[in-house]
Amino acid sequence: TRCASILAAASPNASASSPLLYTNSNKTHYIQPFSTAAKPSTAQLVKQLRELTGAPMMECKKALSTPEVDHDLEKAQEWLRKYGSAKASSKVAGREALEGLVGVNIDGNRASIVKVASETDFASRSETFSTFVQEIADAAAAGDVEGDVDIKAFMTSAKDSKGQVLSETLNDAILAIRENIQVDSMIIMKASSDKSVLAGYVHGRAPNSTCGSAAAVVELEVTSDTGSEEKAQEAAKKLAMHVVAAKPSYLNPESVPEDVVNKEKEILLEKMTGTNKPPEILEKIIAGQMRKFYEGICLTEQSHMVEEGNPKVSKAMKSLGLEVKNYTLVGMSK
Repeated sequence: TRCASILAAASPNASASSPLLYTNSNKTHYIQPFSTAAKPSTAQLVKQLRELTGAPMMECKKALSTPEVDHDLEKAQEWLRKYGSAKASSKVAGREALEGLVGVNIDGNRASIVKVASETDFASRSETFSTFVQEIADAAAAGDVEGDVDIKAFMTSAKDSKGQVLSETLNDAILAIRENIQVDSMIIMKASSDKSVLAGYVHGRAPNSTCGSAAAVVELEVTSDTGSEEKAQEAAKKLAMHVVAAKPSYLNPESVPEDVVNKEKEILLEKMTGTNKPPEILEKIIAGQMRKFYEGICLTEQSHMVEEGNPKVSKAMKSLGLEVKNYTLVGMSK
């Protein structure tokens, strides 16, 4: 105690871990004090490592006790990435993944919709999984990929919000969840003109998440003075909700493939066989039936399920000075 008092008097501003200086008999002495902070126990380190990585307790314990790690948290994380993730990935590879979530990111005139699959609904509703899905969607919207995305190339080049390559982020998610996780699809939408807006809707959201079981993004273009960007944003959000509910297959009748149209007309003609109706009457009947056919599969011809009175989508948009230019719908199909 007397020694400590002398040292404190000699160096009153020194910290607990700083070298202390005192002079005795015209000589200068340096003393490095012992740290009073107790080292965390193995149990505490395991708990911290689990919180950081989501890895199972035994995996964390094994990582910390490895000689090259020697209970160093940073080295333990690296060890888990190198050995734990690879082992977990090899174990779950090939297992059926039919559950999952859809994530969306809309960044100005660019939007991404990604679908990521898991083995169980329980895993897909976890915070680890939904965070991973949103990371993929965010990276896709921020990148420069377009058209048919090469998912494998994208995952090995793009990075998440922490600067980590997405393929490593995927391995971390697999290590934490212990299930097969697959990035099934990735769609990038771009506004076709500077008068267009993009808006979306996510259905069946997971707890505390922006991702859900289905999602749609719609592009509307302002086509007259009665329209505005504000109107377009609100109308596009409502129309995206309609798309998720109505599930149209095509944008408009013009976008329906010719073979699909011809097949439907053949079916209708077969139904009319033996009716002995004049050709001009048959033509009118088939034209009416085709209108109903388009109402079922084309977005612009459907009755708007979210607008009051359920007007035809194309008419509802025209009344607002808007036009539907494009849409994308993605859902978890089982």
